[in-house]
Amino acid sequence: TFNFKIDVFLKQLKEHFSQLLNIPSKYLQLTYQGKTLKNSETLMHLGVNPEDVVKLELYSSNPTHYPIKAVFRKMQGIRDIITVRVQSGVRMYQDVTVEIERIDFHKPFLGGFRHKITGTEYHNAGTQTAPKKLPIKTNIFSRETQTVTERKKLIATTSRTSTQMTKIGVYVSNMTDKLITPGKYFTAAQYHARRLAAVIVIQKYFRRWHAKKFVENLREQKRKRLEWEMQEKLRKEKAKKEWLQRDYDRRINPQANEDFELLFHALEVWRQEQLCHIDQNFTGAKRKAALCELLEKETQIIASIGRQRILANNRKYEKSIFTFLDKCSAPKKWISSDDREILMDTQYTIRARELQDIYNCIIIKNICDDERLDVLLTLKHTVKEHECKLTQDILELIDREVDLMMRGVKSCNLEGLRKRIATLFLQYIKTPLFNPEVARYLKVPQDPTEFYKNTYFCRSCELYLPSTEFSISSTSYHVSRCRQCCTLDNEARQREAFLKYKFLLKQLYQSEADYEDDSKIAYLMQLQDLQYLIENIWASQSALSAWSDLYDLVIVRWNKTQEWAPWNCILLTKDEANAHLKMKSLEEGYEPVFIHKINHKHILAKNYFSQIPMMAAFLHVYDTEDEAKEKESNETKDKESNQTEEETDKETVVSVMPRSTPNDTEAECLPH
Repeated sequence: TFNFKIDVFLKQLKEHFSQLLNIPSKYLQLTYQGKTLKNSETLMHLGVNPEDVVKLELYSSNPTHYPIKAVFRKMQGIRDIITVRVQSGVRMYQDVTVEIERIDFHKPFLGGFRHKITGTEYHNAGTQTAPKKLPIKTNIFSRETQTVTERKKLIATTSRTSTQMTKIGVYVSNMTDKLITPGKYFTAAQYHARRLAAVIVIQKYFRRWHAKKFVENLREQKRKRLEWEMQEKLRKEKAKKEWLQRDYDRRINPQANEDFELLFHALEVWRQEQLCHIDQNFTGAKRKAALCELLEKETQIIASIGRQRILANNRKYEKSIFTFLDKCSAPKKWISSDDREILMDTQYTIRARELQDIYNCIIIKNICDDERLDVLLTLKHTVKEHECKLTQDILELIDREVDLMMRGVKSCNLEGLRKRIATLFLQYIKTPLFNPEVARYLKVPQDPTEFYKNTYFCRSCELYLPSTEFSISSTSYHVSRCRQCCTLDNEARQREAFLKYKFLLKQLYQSEADYEDDSKIAYLMQLQDLQYLIENIWASQSALSAWSDLYDLVIVRWNKTQEWAPWNCILLTKDEANAHLKMKSLEEGYEPVFIHKINHKHILAKNYFSQIPMMAAFLHVYDTEDEAKEKESNETKDKESNQTEEETDKETVVSVMPRSTPNDTEAECLPH
């Protein structure tokens, strides 16, 4: 509801709403009771009287480009009108029109009353009405406001502020008087000297306090530094101790293939030492006897390592079976819209869980005969659901074990039979016909046509294996031997340990992933490529300290603004790498001789890795960028040299021109 005068033209109303709605006035139309109004009409033409409320409808003639939208903001001049029914007498009511004015100001709370029984609050009238507007000051810069007006008025002082002296006829007591004697007189120079001495004393104590604070700060920094160094030393010792303990556990109780690589590597190191000792101390028949004894010891050690590997493979196989069964029986899970994890069991997962429970009961050892018979009976009823050669074999073995248990055969003599039953039942579980959920986790595909995809022939073991069983380096052009054949050849011939290179490669992948700059070259590096880079280019030692323990080394970027590459890397210890990556400029941190040495190693890496097609493509991009940078730097140097020559020419002109006037005083000063 807006307040307008009754003689205002409708054209002015349109202009008002045009500014309010941000729509041109020519697209606005006003209607009253279904009749379109003209711009020349007024509210009086519609029969509106003062203090009346009339309802006009406003719409846009072009709603596509200029639609009318609701205005959600406070506007001045808007008033809401409500009708309030007031009781004026007995059964007499009167309707009163009340205007609610919207005023954009914060009303101060001026107090009020609260009903003790109902709790209703009644505010004072001043809180509910608009404040009075202050009169506008028109002329505040005038002569009257800038001049002082004096006013003379006689004022009699009080008796307490007056003074009185003893005289004839007047007695004033001197009991409260004070006797003030003048002190020693001193000059202005003496006063300033006294102030200067006081200032020197204050400065002396302040400097002493400041020096104590400074020394305490240095002492605290030294304490923190020594404490940090001690913690770092303890941390490094602890990490080294944990690494040695882990290495000792790998050798004593090997589990993974890398652990057996360490054992064969240690065996080869021991054999080389013994062989060198035999060559130095024995000759002739004694040497042959020592070599035969060495060969026999080596054979015994290899047999012991083989037994350890068989035990480790058995444990690994059992663990893989349990992991496989857990995957098959796990319920389906997904994340809902409210970030909750939802689990759902299907008929296939329930079937897989039932078979898993039966398998876990079958492999339990040291149980009584009654419990064993119950497990076999449950297995028999489960297997009877399907008839095939596999289920018939399982049923025959179950009947045989039951018969032997009835005859009183000991449990230790039935271990082989029970193991056969568990193996055949595991094969039963892995059959998709009996356990449909297992088809998702089988390594061997059920469709024979998939065998022709990504299957290669190993020329060593003469087997067709999937591509995941082959280790292919970036320098290889064809597939030759599988991983198992390569491991067997390494154990028989070189006996090298690649665990340290695997750690370096893993650290390289993690460090490049932290940069988040889409680096690609680092992920093309394989184990053999990294081994060649470290051994042949960097000589298996730190470029700064020549530290040769590869477990303490990392290979990081040389120039951290560019992505990692064999021609943009450096081999350092972990502490040196942290300091290297914190440097802002290589020229500030290293000597030119050292930088030239690193660049030479990068050239050697470029020459080797340029033979790899994938690396050569990235190397071409690097060479293009280096040429562009070199060209830009040369242009900059040329510009600087040209500017230097121009400045030299100008200086030469300035120094030569005055010499033509030797009598001039300025000419005598210029050469100097």
